[in-house]
Amino acid sequence: MTDAGQDKPDLTNGVSESELTDGATLVGQVGDDAVLLARRGGEIFAIGATCTHYGGQLGEGLIVEDTVRCPWHHACFSLRTGEALAAPALNATSCWRIEQRDGRIFVHDKIPEVGQQMPATLRPTDGPSGRMVIIGGGGAGNAAAEMLRREGYAGGVTIISDDAAAPYDRPNLSKDYLAGTAPEEWIPLRPPEFYADNGIELRLGTTATAIDIARRHVMLGGGEELGFDKLLLATDAEPIRLQVPGADLPHVRTLRSLADSRDLIARAPKGSHAVVVGASFIGLEAAAALRHRQVEVHVVAPEARPMERVLGPELGDFVRQLHESHGVVFHLGHTVGAIEAGRVRLDNGVPIDADLVVVGIGVRPRIHLAQQAGLVIDRGVLVNNILKPARPGFSPPETSPAGPTPTAASSCASSTGSLPSGTARLQRAICSAGASATPPFRSSGASTTTCRSITSATPMHGTRLFRTAIRIPTMQRCASAKPVARWPSRRSSAAVRAYWRKPLWNEAGRRRFKKGFLWREPYMPLGPERVKLGRTGAAAELPLNL
Repeated sequence: MTDAGQDKPDLTNGVSESELTDGATLVGQVGDDAVLLARRGGEIFAIGATCTHYGGQLGEGLIVEDTVRCPWHHACFSLRTGEALAAPALNATSCWRIEQRDGRIFVHDKIPEVGQQMPATLRPTDGPSGRMVIIGGGGAGNAAAEMLRREGYAGGVTIISDDAAAPYDRPNLSKDYLAGTAPEEWIPLRPPEFYADNGIELRLGTTATAIDIARRHVMLGGGEELGFDKLLLATDAEPIRLQVPGADLPHVRTLRSLADSRDLIARAPKGSHAVVVGASFIGLEAAAALRHRQVEVHVVAPEARPMERVLGPELGDFVRQLHESHGVVFHLGHTVGAIEAGRVRLDNGVPIDADLVVVGIGVRPRIHLAQQAGLVIDRGVLVNNILKPARPGFSPPETSPAGPTPTAASSCASSTGSLPSGTARLQRAICSAGASATPPFRSSGASTTTCRSITSATPMHGTRLFRTAIRIPTMQRCASAKPVARWPSRRSSAAVRAYWRKPLWNEAGRRRFKKGFLWREPYMPLGPERVKLGRTGAAAELPLNL
């Protein structure tokens, strides 16, 4: 892998085949484009080196068979075609022609029409058509609808969403958009005409109130009924509300939707006072964004260090110092006792001025529809490895091991009917997309609600904390004396390489591509930041995508 700051070779002049061992990658240039070379066995591939989601460097990613995983949010791309196989990336990356001669590898022109695009016309499938109804208009539901069309599903596809806005980039709501550094036109995942052009019906501002599986109907608000042949639940999660006196006052807000983010922006003029309740991802991202707007921010949380339970004490202290250096005031070891007009009173009686209170104390899965429909609930909806749920008295049916892993399935929605043929990639896409929506499902193959492996730990925005190469039970193991991982590269196991992404406060910024624009990225890799961990004093470089 190419180190940051190292000159990239000109791949049109060729590189020695010996520089690219099996499973390794190399990033070079072809004109103005960064290109990733990768070898798997006897095959060599060349695709664009930048993730089409948020601009992550695929050269720092993980090669898995004939795919590459982005190190930032785990988007997955085919090395053969450049196709985006799994969310959060929706668009393919570029592909390049390769020539091998005289022991060298040459990269030439870009191959047009790469990646599997949406079909120009809907073609019939091997199985029945019918209507697929998707309940939930977040990233998971949107990705599922897209993959159905990409796989040629010719039936009707309807997305039911209680949100007034078309599917959008939810993680941005607490980051760049809230900070004022990303315009609203970047927030939608697709333009409005995309859904009409591809036969995807959006029922926005519509609430599904009940499911009748026997009759195959979804009851909607207002008494309307919508029939389906197949149903996909991608119902996302909802913020946990604060249960203290005054929590229902109008200036007490949560942050989950585009409407929530707009409301916070309107309530947070320069010089105002905000109290953020909760020192985890939502709370700290909101604190960073509001400080960028020159709002005075106080963070209240019961723990001794921010995010200590997830990251451990060393990094918890680092996170606190980083935020404090930019003006955030912490009140740790305390809770909110009461909220009044213009102030928050802590459990010890200390008052804090507050024109705005942002509650970020976690989310809970939306499982009421699944419960009402009679599906088996066990801290989520019990599903098998192709997302099919159990009914009372029955376990989910056994399936082929070729489907998604139980851990992956636990991160995605469930279906109440057989998916169309040839949709293993659809299932993978839904599994990956589910990570960005924190949906309420768990697999019958593993109790992921109690699993503390790093690979399954997903904050509420779906930003994966650690690369899949690290497989350790808890963050505390990472601070132990023993090495925790060995990368499939030239890196040693003593230093796990990744990047700290500092929230908002790097004045130099970084320009990156986002939907055809160049823009300043305040959440940029600064790294690697080296943090001493454990008794050995070895420096471990840990990726924390705040």
